[in-house]
Amino acid sequence: MGTRAWALLLVLCGTIFLEGIDVAMLAVAIPSIRSDLDLPTDTAAWVMSAYVLGYAGFTLLGGRAADLLGRRRMFLTWLTVFLAFSGLGGFATEGWTLIVARFVTGVSAAFMTPAALSLITTSYEEGEQRNKALLVFAGTAAGGFSLGLVIGGLLTQLGWRWVFFAPVLLAGALLVAATRLIPHQPRPAESENTESENAEPEKGLGRPRRRTEGFDILGAATAAAAMLLAAYAVIRLEHGLDGWRLTAGAALAATTLLVVFVAVERRTPTPLVRLGILRTGSVVRADLGALLFVGAFFGFQFVLTLYLQELRGWSSLQTAIALVVLGCDAILAPTLTPRLVTRFGHAKVILGGFVLAVVAYGLFLPVGMDWSYAAMFPTLIIAGTAFALAYGPLTIAATDGVAESEQGLASGLLHTFTQFGSAIGISAVTAVYGLASSGASAGSDPDATLSAFRAALIVPVVMVTLGALLSSFGIGSRTKPPTAGAPAAPAAPTTAAATVIAATPADAIPGASTNPARQGSS
Repeated sequence: MGTRAWALLLVLCGTIFLEGIDVAMLAVAIPSIRSDLDLPTDTAAWVMSAYVLGYAGFTLLGGRAADLLGRRRMFLTWLTVFLAFSGLGGFATEGWTLIVARFVTGVSAAFMTPAALSLITTSYEEGEQRNKALLVFAGTAAGGFSLGLVIGGLLTQLGWRWVFFAPVLLAGALLVAATRLIPHQPRPAESENTESENAEPEKGLGRPRRRTEGFDILGAATAAAAMLLAAYAVIRLEHGLDGWRLTAGAALAATTLLVVFVAVERRTPTPLVRLGILRTGSVVRADLGALLFVGAFFGFQFVLTLYLQELRGWSSLQTAIALVVLGCDAILAPTLTPRLVTRFGHAKVILGGFVLAVVAYGLFLPVGMDWSYAAMFPTLIIAGTAFALAYGPLTIAATDGVAESEQGLASGLLHTFTQFGSAIGISAVTAVYGLASSGASAGSDPDATLSAFRAALIVPVVMVTLGALLSSFGIGSRTKPPTAGAPAAPAAPTTAAATVIAATPADAIPGASTNPARQGSS
């Protein structure tokens, strides 16, 4: 790639880095914010949950909007909104202002990240160049989260408001650079047959002609409402049987709206989501695999964080530094993974990542009360390596065989699955922990707490085992490396979905000592 191509990639990667560092820094700062603004625990939880609601609720719409309304336009517009509302959070003096700021920031990420990813898939030549760009994108996401934990700890010492102002400065720099580097292009001719997967793809960064039939407003509204309710229901799973009627009601309403959405999409001449894309086997398999892998990763990370802080008494900064090794995929994803994909094909590399994850989480099951960091290190380094092997190739597989004009939609689908995966993973481990520790007073019996942690650790092991079985079905379908026609797609938005919790001390978690102050992955 030339100098300008690398510069453009750095700007687009800067977006996922911004997302990761923003989420991770907030995780570290929540206790200080809660103390300074005198927030009740439920409000502190909603400051973090608002982000995942906004992100998961609008990612599908955001991905398709990039295809229909223009990738450059969506990227620049929502990067500006992200900048503005991050700044609003920095000036907040009440909890509701923070909640609104985080919700709109999540919505911004839901539009901005798929636009950035589809800019990559339409700007770089299919094959080795595009795959390398995507794997760099994936590694940048991990680097943003890992560095965000440490930087967040340092900035919080200066004042928690810097956790909001720092992303404003970075977003401003990215906005200036993106305006110069992402070129305007003439509007490509609209394909007459948007239903056909063989239709001539729309090229590049420009915006398509306005559809004479109009935008699918009803489909957009029902999709957003269904995703919001589904995300809310998933977040509420962490409360177990408490308030189960509300959880069940939200899930039922989400299911009903999804049925309505499918009916609308089947009948409208210009659907928001062409349902035929779901008949592409590799897309569905990759999306489900990403859900299981990301859910297991963040579920494990959450249990590990609570173990270090509740049982071991480590500070937020100590925990953040300990978890930095999980970000080794920031180095491995753009260096080792491309070579493995070229040699073995993405399906086998994905399976290898799942197998390594099973080993990593399995090694941590017998965790003891006084394990040294050296005893934990094998799990951490193997888990980070597994992420490097699995997630980047999953993003490639998620758009394999998808027309270029639907790259934004494919990106949105993958982001939707990863957002729900992260929420499900954290909620599931929390629910299991709550059930396992229900007989002991919170924090009064360390042995009972440790036993509950061990029970919760079974969840990520089960999830990656299911993912390994699922990914094994793709081995025979595509063993060649995707060099000449495998459009790739989104990488690691992961950080943006559930990572907010990663370094949150136990005293910021509402309810029982481990009821996650849920936050809210490109």
